[in-house]
Parts: sequence; C-alpha cells; structure tokens
Amino acid sequence: MNEIPEKQAPLVPAQESRRRRWLTILGVLLVIAASGAALRWALEGRYHESTDDAYVAGDVVQITPQLGGTVLAVHADDTDVVKAGAPLVDLDPADARVALAQSEAALAQAVREVRALYTNDTSLAATVTQREADLARARDDLQRRQALAGTGAVSGEEILHARTGVLAAEAALKTAREQLLSSSALTDRTTVENHPNVARATARVEEAYLALKRASITAPIAGQVAKRNVQVGTRVAPGQPLMAIVPLDRVWIDANFKEGQLRQMRAGQEVAMVSDLYGSRVRYTGRVVGLGAGTGAAFALLPAQNATGNWIKIIQRVPVRIAIDPGQVAEHPLRLGMSMEVDVDVREQTGKQLASPVPRATLASLSASDQDDSRQLIRRIVSANMIGGSTALGKSAGR
Repeated sequence: MNEIPEKQAPLVPAQESRRRRWLTILGVLLVIAASGAALRWALEGRYHESTDDAYVAGDVVQITPQLGGTVLAVHADDTDVVKAGAPLVDLDPADARVALAQSEAALAQAVREVRALYTNDTSLAATVTQREADLARARDDLQRRQALAGTGAVSGEEILHARTGVLAAEAALKTAREQLLSSSALTDRTTVENHPNVARATARVEEAYLALKRASITAPIAGQVAKRNVQVGTRVAPGQPLMAIVPLDRVWIDANFKEGQLRQMRAGQEVAMVSDLYGSRVRYTGRVVGLGAGTGAAFALLPAQNATGNWIKIIQRVPVRIAIDPGQVAEHPLRLGMSMEVDVDVREQTGKQLASPVPRATLASLSASDQDDSRQLIRRIVSANMIGGSTALGKSAGR
C-alpha cells in the first residue's frame, strides 16, 4: 500500500511543469491577441461604425389616373422595364372627346360674339356722331327762330317746338354716348384673342384637350414596373393606384445606427457596404448624405408612451441615409428592401451633422407638349372664326 505513492510521486512535478508551461503559452497568446485587438482598435477600429441593420431604399412612383374611366388596355406588367413616356394604361376616351367637341364649339361661339361686340362699338360710335349732328341742327333751327321772333315771322309755338327739339336731341345724344360707354366697357383695352369671354372658352378647350390626352397614361420616369393591380375592363377613379414604377438606378441605403454610434458621424463621410445578395466579393462605396430627424419610434404609427410609468429604457436607432455610387449599382443591381452591411469611416470630421439644403432635380411637366398642341388647336379655331373680322375691330375714333 505504501509503494504506489512512492512510484507516482516523481511524476507530479513533471505534469505540473507541463501544465504551467501550456498555461503560460496560452496566457501569452491571449495577451498578444488582446494587445493586437487593442492596437487595431486604437489605429483603425475606433474610426469605424458599422451595422447590419441597413436596407436598400428608393423611390416608388405611384401611377394614378387624373380622370375616371374604363380601362381599355394595359401595356405593362410587373417586372417590365419601361422608359419615360412609354404608354402604360389606356382609358376609354369617348367622354373626353365629347367634352372637347363641346368646348371647341363654345370657343367658336365666343369668338363670334366678341366680334359682334366690337362691331357694335363701331355702330354706336356712328350713332353718337349722328346724334351730335342732329343736336347741332336743332340748335341752329332754334337760333334762327329766336332771331325772327321780334319780326312776327315766327310764332311762339314754333320757337317752343324748336326748344323741345333741342332738348330731345340732347337727350338722344346722351343716350347714344351712354350706350357707347356701356359697350366699350366690354371691349376696352382688349382684342378678340384676349377678351375675357374668349379666354374663358380657351381655358375650357385646353382643359378638355388635356383630359383627352390623359386618357392615355404614360410613364413619368424610367424604371421597373411593380405592384400592378389594374385589369382591362376595370372602372377606375381619379387618384386610384394602378401600378408603381421603381427607378432602380437611383437607390440609396437606409442604415439604422444606435444612438451611441452617431457621436462622430457627419455628412460626407465615406462608407463601405456589402450586400447579402452578392456577399463579400462585391463591395459598394458611398457617402453619408444625412442623419434622420428622429428615431424610428418617434415616427411610428403608434409611438411609445414613456410617461405611463411602466417604462423600460431601450436603445433607439436613427436612420442614416447613404448614397451609393451609380456606376456600381448599374454593374451590380440592387432591389428595394435588400439587406446590407454598412461600415462608416468617421475619421473625416469636416462635415455637418445637420445636412445643408441641396437643390433637387425636378420633373418637367408631363403635359407641356400637350399644352402646346392644345394652343395650336385654339389658334386654329380662333382664326377660322375671325374671317371677315379684325382683332383691331371696335377701335372707335372717339377712344
């Protein structure tokens, strides 16, 4: 019983020595790893903020009709790529054509009625001239009779009649002048083309013409069709969503960083990104555009009510918008909602946390060419109904 401990005793120091040696090596390796990690963080890591709570975002342009009608044709389906101005949906244009025909007839009638107003001005100006001549003749007759009153050649009754004739001529002249002023008030400082009645009828023609053109719905921008929910034969109302167009060449990243990660984050800082779609073999580059105005909880449909008493602190996240290089997106396309891993280099501190206002690109009026066509139509209608008249008609000599 005493011999076994005597044989094992020499082995204990050797095992203890090996164990201490391995523990020392492990400790040294841990110290080296910790030192390397600390050195890496001091030299590089502390200048980077990263998150995997980031997703691809972009514009979603809703296609809605500007007037109601029955769908006759649908020219685009989900996943189709369309160019700006490409036809998407055709609505029944019958009602719009009838409204356009009615407005054209109303414009033609307005032009002719305004021409009649200018002609009436000329006629009334001639009437005023005639009444002025009548008054002068009546006054001359009265003066001649008054000169002969003492000779007995003219009776008192004739003189009385002459005076009455002067008064009647003066009243007729006053009436004619008032009529001319009343008629001139409708045509003063205007021509047939810019007369208010013609302008009102012109606006109705333009409105009806645009309504007819809007029966054909076109793509406002180039992009990929999504969320198509319109069918042939459906009766649609103004503003009803028919489909959406997503311009995949103009996407960006919404990265949600924790509050503590925003201390050194500024607009303009460089960003490296990796998508789950392509993996680490494809790296995107971009820049911070700006930081969100609030956390997601602040803009939620049902924001948290922290003043209720039952409160637990939760670290909030703020969305940061990151612009991507368009050339990289064209080479490796992204779709909305895809996951991204984002790493922001925060060494550059010259930018601002509050982004400065920048001019944004605007879309030209979709109906600019249609308005030009409608104005040409209006000019043709006005010219056709001006035959025999003149835009300067009604410029009387007395004005």
